[in-house]
Amino acid sequence: QVQLVESGGGSVQTGGSLRLSCAFTGNRIRSYSLGWFRQAPGKELEFVSAIDSDGRSTYADSAKGRFHISRDKAKNTLSLQLFSLNPEDPAMYYCAAGQYVADKVRALEYNYWGPGAQVTVSS
Repeated sequence: QVQLVESGGGSVQTGGSLRLSCAFTGNRIRSYSLGWFRQAPGKELEFVSAIDSDGRSTYADSAKGRFHISRDKAKNTLSLQLFSLNPEDPAMYYCAAGQYVADKVRALEYNYWGPGAQVTVSS
């Protein structure tokens, strides 16, 4: 059974950085499309970034130039580096995985989800 667990969340000041990690267990990460989504209080789940089994990455407009997604096949982990965090970024960040993801930005395409990691940004 595939399981995902995020780590690395926390609180930073505006302009600060964080690195989120997602430990993937139960199978090899290389055959999965992987994504990061986030949800702020009172808002809908929002796509952040994704990387497919060929290593091609996709970013939401809000993440382009500030966030970087990466995958370590040897360690079976997914990461999201967050730079230049601003007051629009606080949310619960979730990693997700799916073997047959046609539309990377669509949450329903992903079969497996982690419990989430909280990111807080203070001014």
